[in-house]
Amino acid sequence: MGIILEPLDWILLLGTLALAMAVGLVAGRKEETSEDYFLAGRSIRWWGVAGSIFGSNVSANHLVGMMGLGFSVGFAQSHFELGAIAGLMMLCYGFLPVYRRLNVFTLSEYLEQRYDARSRIAYAVIMVIIMAIVQMAPALYIGARSMCVLLGGNAVRHVNLQTAASDTHQVPLAEPDVSPVEEAVVPEDAPAERPSAATRTRLHVNLTYYNLLVIILAAVSASYTILGGLKAVVWTDVIQSVLLLVAGLLLAFLAYHAIGGWSTMVARDLAGSQRMRLYLPSDDKDLPWTGVLTGLVALHLFYWGTNQFIVQRALAARTDREARLGIVAAGFLKMLIPFFSIGVGIAAIYLFQDRLPGRQVDPDTVFPHLVRLLVPAGFGLAGLIMAGVLGAILSSVDSMMNSSATIITMDVYKRYLRPGATERRLVLVGRISIVAMVVLATVLAIFALDPNSEDNFFLRIADYQGYLVPGILVTFVLGMFWRRGTPAAGFASIVSGIFYSGFIVYLYNEYLADYPTIRAYLGPEINFFHRVVGVLVLCVLTYVGVSLAGHADEQKQRLTWTDLGGHDPRVLIRLAVAVLVSLAVYAGLAALMVPGRIRPATAGCLGGIWTMAMFVASAAVSPRSPTAPAKVAMSGQQVPLWLDDRCWAGLLCAVAVYMMFAFY
Repeated sequence: MGIILEPLDWILLLGTLALAMAVGLVAGRKEETSEDYFLAGRSIRWWGVAGSIFGSNVSANHLVGMMGLGFSVGFAQSHFELGAIAGLMMLCYGFLPVYRRLNVFTLSEYLEQRYDARSRIAYAVIMVIIMAIVQMAPALYIGARSMCVLLGGNAVRHVNLQTAASDTHQVPLAEPDVSPVEEAVVPEDAPAERPSAATRTRLHVNLTYYNLLVIILAAVSASYTILGGLKAVVWTDVIQSVLLLVAGLLLAFLAYHAIGGWSTMVARDLAGSQRMRLYLPSDDKDLPWTGVLTGLVALHLFYWGTNQFIVQRALAARTDREARLGIVAAGFLKMLIPFFSIGVGIAAIYLFQDRLPGRQVDPDTVFPHLVRLLVPAGFGLAGLIMAGVLGAILSSVDSMMNSSATIITMDVYKRYLRPGATERRLVLVGRISIVAMVVLATVLAIFALDPNSEDNFFLRIADYQGYLVPGILVTFVLGMFWRRGTPAAGFASIVSGIFYSGFIVYLYNEYLADYPTIRAYLGPEINFFHRVVGVLVLCVLTYVGVSLAGHADEQKQRLTWTDLGGHDPRVLIRLAVAVLVSLAVYAGLAALMVPGRIRPATAGCLGGIWTMAMFVASAAVSPRSPTAPAKVAMSGQQVPLWLDDRCWAGLLCAVAVYMMFAFY
């Protein structure tokens, strides 16, 4: 099973890849200083920030893997996109003003200034581990695996598996006279059948092709990243983001059109599998509603606000306003994913029932099935879609390469090994670091990861990352918004968070799960989102306790949001009150919606209007001056309300809030 590529498809695929690489190399041909190489000379425009943030985040898993998750899990997977808006807002209006005021290269530099060198090196080590091992190696794995499935032919083979009917979710999807059957997915509420022996066929990736593709992807992304630095990464990310959007939106249009439109899909879903639900039970093993509204949101705050390889794009922006506009624009791009990826996976259920009755489809092969069914041959559209998938792979890998090299160069080499290193030497060390990280990630992707694993790898990555980051999040948030935090508290929170993660798992699985009430509500084993909540509580207690037991440094106390931003402390209090009141409004709307007193769409509209009003009120009360030459700024001109980034941020948040209610 694979996508059939004709000559025109190959021309478009290879041509777009060559174009992206050429643009990246030309854009980064004069990177001579460390600021040029690692921060693109702090000259990136807002659209470059948006495209690079989106491209850095979105991988092949969003187009291929999330489509399969929509097919098997449902619309609840959209929490990974909706919750991201909270993280982007925290970066835009909370963390970013402090980072840019201090003019840092890496976020660990902020930790050293706010705390001490211990926190800086602890963060640097953890982030390199996350980028090289937890994110870069899996990105190569997912990319190579997806490309094998998409290419088909000799890159995959069919393996017969003996199973019991009770072990397989079955939905009538395949004609018996077409290619071999593959694993099926079926609604959880389907009637139980008597177990019996059954044979199913599953696609297995050819290891030779997989290994070769891992090496090719690593080499291609490393080539322009090593030579061109962040500017090359940003330019290629923008091009690759456009390709990804074109590919995703094209396939989404064809899929929705084929089943009669979005409304038809929703109507069939209500009468059938009901996968358009956004909230799953609190004891769900993957996406419990209690976990996605708490622990997942916290992970979003870390990922978007304190994660070097995301924030580095905003640090490279030309001005503060361009950085904010880029972040908000990236949020609007994120809001498209539930519709052109996850929703298309749900549409595939009904499309396959109509066109492939009886076939059993493995979630990982939904994407190539749809392309073969829907994309007309001979027009180059299949090649364009493949270019989008390839671009999604490269844009994630190149971003992690550059950011990990930035940390190694600035936080380890310059800080500890050669403080007086020349600019040319720093750029050289950055390039060598990229080579080292690429080799490590490639080796791990080939020898440590199984391309034929049936696990939900997207959730596994989030799980592994969740062991390392809660303490980091607490250290950043409390250090930025609480003056009393001490250097010892920052380091203690980062380190203890790793220990607490293992402790919470042991405590729940060995003791708390024995209580019937707890077990019925949270399940037999603790979900990692719930684990993150427990770890955050313990880290906060540790941070506060250590801070109160020690002596604060008066100079370091000034490196907070209120002091660096020139805000009156009462502004922070008013913002906190506004957030709490808004949460109370949302809770009240939910209390009316759940028992059916108001419709979900009504609750969503009311919640969205409230959200928009809060942002517009903030922009109206404290208007901003435009980013312009001094003579214009001195004239007292102000940005028109409709151009204020807070109004656009309000619209973005209003859409997210609407969806959180409307898809209840």
